[in-house]
Amino acid sequence: MAGFECATGFNKGHAWIDQIASTQHERFVDQDYASAAAAGLNTVREGIRWAMVDQPGGYDFSSVAPFVRAARRHDIQPIWDLFHYGYPPDLDPFSDAFVDRFAAYCYEAALYLKSRISGPLLFTPVNEPSYFAWAGGESAHFAPYLTGKAYELKVQLIRAAIKGIDAIWSVCPDAMIVNADPICRQVAPPDRPDLEEYARWFNETAVFEAYDLLSGRLLPELGGTSRHLGIVGINYYWTNQWECERPLEPLSADDERLWPLRDIVRWTWHRYGQELAITETSHSGDLRGPWLRQVTEEVSAILEEGIPLRGVCLYPVLGMPEWHVQEEWAHMGLWDVTPDANGVLQRSLHKPMYEALRVAQERIGNRMPIKTAREIAP
Repeated sequence: MAGFECATGFNKGHAWIDQIASTQHERFVDQDYASAAAAGLNTVREGIRWAMVDQPGGYDFSSVAPFVRAARRHDIQPIWDLFHYGYPPDLDPFSDAFVDRFAAYCYEAALYLKSRISGPLLFTPVNEPSYFAWAGGESAHFAPYLTGKAYELKVQLIRAAIKGIDAIWSVCPDAMIVNADPICRQVAPPDRPDLEEYARWFNETAVFEAYDLLSGRLLPELGGTSRHLGIVGINYYWTNQWECERPLEPLSADDERLWPLRDIVRWTWHRYGQELAITETSHSGDLRGPWLRQVTEEVSAILEEGIPLRGVCLYPVLGMPEWHVQEEWAHMGLWDVTPDANGVLQRSLHKPMYEALRVAQERIGNRMPIKTAREIAP
């Protein structure tokens, strides 16, 4: 799968960001989808920007229309991301109105898409509720800029997600739900055995709270069920494992305490027993190709075990501006993005990552026609 970065919201500098606009994906969606399809990436994670659609005078889906047309033209299956950090600025995320408004928006989005796209509809109602709860409720990196409120915000986000899913199903009873959240691990430093209990609590409880709430294992009064949990999406990067109190220093690849991806996926599957997908993964710079080859090895092992892993999403598939420093670009995509003399963001294929993708498709069994880098380069 190809994941087009679609984060919106107020960053830690209190500036509004819109990654769909910043990457000019809204301008070049037809080209982007054509390139994705040529690369055998026929499912995409795509965003609908809640704050842009939900207007004081009603719902305006004109910003979504180009993506619908491109998806139909290129036979692309979107997984529609409905809430990727940014929400209408007049809402308090801790209020009942927030939940009700999100459910109403989900209903209208499902209604809009049902009338325009044939075949199954797939949705991610709330992207990364655990991360957003930390960013908005603990570290003040995103609005609402709070500390000490991460768990309360997480519960509220899941309450909204469940109501939103119910609203989607009232329009599209067969809609599929893909919930995406990071799976992270912490380990106690060798000289800090006092942190081992905390690490165990984080790894076995905290990191799964959002999924547990969605599935009804935790706070069942919210209405969550295994069907609400749906396909369990695991967001996993090289930064997802670290020593306690050192989150900016990921465990090195040769650290014996580092769990391989297959163990992360197996651990999650045994907990829920449902279909899974790796909904985000990538690396940066020259490590993109080697990372994808490593992921391919892990995915092969996962499938050999019979674990129902249904997809892997390269995310972001385009290079993107850093959330909090928009003038700096993260080179993480299958396509790098650079401005020309007129400010148009040109896409250029990162060939080492593409060659790793071809190996992955051939090995895992992708039956789509495989093209050379020359054939798919814009």
